Amino acid sequence: QVQLVESGGGLVQAGGSLRLSCAASGRTFSANAMGWFRQAPGKEREFVAAIRRSGGSTYYLDSVKGRFTISRDNALNTVYLQMNSLKPEDTAAYYCATTQYVLVPSEMLLDRNYDYWGQGTQVTVSS
Repeated sequence: QVQLVESGGGLVQAGGSLRLSCAASGRTFSANAMGWFRQAPGKEREFVAAIRRSGGSTYYLDSVKGRFTISRDNALNTVYLQMNSLKPEDTAAYYCATTQYVLVPSEMLLDRNYDYWGQGTQVTVSS
């Protein structure tokens, strides 16, 4: 089992920044890629960003490229999502997730390929 705890959400004005953190505990050695997903009210959960264990490869939703940066500190078992130039449409509950599997890039975008999930942290961007 892997436990994930997100933090760092909050209310911010458009154009502002937030940094989300996701701390992993438990069988963290089995965690491979880690990802961030989000879900807005009335919408399906969508992929935001993912990073491989090595940190060498990252993947982003097109609409957040250039604004969001995913990173990880394996020594701290923590993954981060730096979010800059936030927009009202970024408002959602953000979830981190991890998978024990080695996924090809197209598979990393799919929530069904992730084994463990955090409880989520709310991000609200006001206009």
